Amino acid sequence: MTNPTLLILPGDGIGPEVMAEVRRIIDWFGAKRGLAFDVTEDLVGGAAYDVHGVPLSDETMAKAQEVDAVLLGAVGGPQYDTLDFSLKPERGLLRLRKEMDLFANLRPAQCFDALADFSSLKPEVVAGLDIMIVRELTSGVYFGEPRGIFEEGNERVGINTQRYTESEIDRVARAAFELAKKRAGKVCSMEKANVMESGILWREVVQKVHDESYPEVELSHMYADAGGMQLCRWPKQFDVIVTDNLFGDLLSDVAAMLTGSLGMLPSASLGAPMANGRPKALYEPVHGSAPDIAGQGKANPCACILSFAMALRYSFDQGDEATRLEKAVETVLADGVRTADLMQAEGGAPASTRQMGDAVLAALDASL
Repeated sequence: MTNPTLLILPGDGIGPEVMAEVRRIIDWFGAKRGLAFDVTEDLVGGAAYDVHGVPLSDETMAKAQEVDAVLLGAVGGPQYDTLDFSLKPERGLLRLRKEMDLFANLRPAQCFDALADFSSLKPEVVAGLDIMIVRELTSGVYFGEPRGIFEEGNERVGINTQRYTESEIDRVARAAFELAKKRAGKVCSMEKANVMESGILWREVVQKVHDESYPEVELSHMYADAGGMQLCRWPKQFDVIVTDNLFGDLLSDVAAMLTGSLGMLPSASLGAPMANGRPKALYEPVHGSAPDIAGQGKANPCACILSFAMALRYSFDQGDEATRLEKAVETVLADGVRTADLMQAEGGAPASTRQMGDAVLAALDASL
């Protein structure tokens, strides 16, 4: 038996710092739980551009296609703002998503009890929140053609095309329904069928998939703008939300702030099963590269750690170990360990990135 394989891409900004703590967690599972991984590390984003002149080399892309899962930190930084659009760090991430065909982006929004007071919403609105947003990731307005900035008469026009096929909608809808079967059994599909033909098709296909294959799951439809409002009004009405690429980007960021900090939120991007039965998969924290605090030991590693927990659950069928890691993070927060992003105004001394990692490791030891 060979060990599962992981490709780690720390990336830019705080990416290397938070990923260093994940490496310690991975080592812990190998040493204490007999769950060893073969880990390789490579470059993405600005770090790749600095070495290779592109945000993702062909060699790194090939590695990503071969491993069981990819763990990514963050990409981007102000020093790359003047690069041509095709060379910006974010294009490396988009290439991974597109060429690995990672069509289902899973972004949980979970509010740990210890952080309920930290949300900008009332504690009773967010305490116990546990929703999952399933965002279609490889089509829609971010990839549709034609796109670009063109001359039209005496002025320029910017064009992006919202485009979806039935099969693209079908497969992400099925991913959402399968998840709902393992959760509370509810899916809310969000689009703009009132003003967009792509939204009309989206609603029709999701309804058809439900009626033919998942009648036991409760399905509702909501316009995406109303969905944003309801996420702020009473988010616990939702279980699984499925939506397109653009609306998923917006709505998942709205949901992220319900929990109090982007530094707590992981994500998984999943594709079709490989020959070994595992899905093509990339796991990454929702937060960005935070260049203003990079290299200072201030970053919160929890989102990246929880992204590895998602990898344990969705790529390696280690649900119990994923829960162990998630509970360790919850224990640390309940004990009052906080990085700067989780400090209330009245404060106290924040934990460093390394200290937060130490605390999670100690909680894992205590779980044995």
